[in-house]
Amino acid sequence: MTNKVLTKKDVQQSAWTNVFFHHCAQNYERMMGLAFCHTLSKPLEKLYPNKEDYKKALQRHMNYYNTEPTLGSIIPGIVLGLEEGMATGANVTEELILGTKTALMGPFAGIGDSLIGATYASIIASIAIGLSEGGSLLGVLFFLIFHAGVPVLMKYGLFMKGYELGLGALDLITPKVTEIVTTGLGIAGLITVGGIAANSVNIQVALTYTSGELAISLQAILDRIMPGVLSLVLTIGLWWLYSRKNWSAVKALVVLLLTTIVCVYLGVL
Repeated sequence: MTNKVLTKKDVQQSAWTNVFFHHCAQNYERMMGLAFCHTLSKPLEKLYPNKEDYKKALQRHMNYYNTEPTLGSIIPGIVLGLEEGMATGANVTEELILGTKTALMGPFAGIGDSLIGATYASIIASIAIGLSEGGSLLGVLFFLIFHAGVPVLMKYGLFMKGYELGLGALDLITPKVTEIVTTGLGIAGLITVGGIAANSVNIQVALTYTSGELAISLQAILDRIMPGVLSLVLTIGLWWLYSRKNWSAVKALVVLLLTTIVCVYLGVL
């Protein structure tokens, strides 16, 4: 069994930080990444007393992260449990931690958005509206309790449960299991990132060749070759600039924005 470094109070403080700050500092580059790092910053400081190790741990969790915040609260809890395992010498690697985080955020985003963001919120709102007929405050109280209060308890409880699951899973991890799990999570993570790119990146070429009544759209030709081929090229190109040319996200965004403006002005896009 892994030696525990964090006290229950440490984990509880991290859970409450997640409850109230899971969407702080939201941005297009990292989405919830900064908030995730903020959630774990205090316990990570205790787990890694060496300053350099602490900096690496923070950098590890400042990458892109995005999920539904209520059901997804179990993810930072699991990750915290795994971090404690790695810090205390358990057979946990950085790849396993990052793979777990990346692989879980997609499924919990889909399930959470459907159950919490759409179904649960709609049901609570409709009941509250019904209870508010005649100017009754009962509907307002009902809405505050079940739309604000209950999700807070769910986020806290799921974070704590995730921490327990993270620690409990360490007893089952052997070098062979670690290799298999890390590989599987890596594949799932790549699929998740690929799906995000396919749904988020959309390039439509406006160029059309016209001759009399004949009109040939370049976009239609590209779609016949491979739908979304330009989006794929752009995604791979940005990855190449990040990984091979050490471009920063800000530099890439500025160049991408200026290129888009020029292409739209010239009628290419």
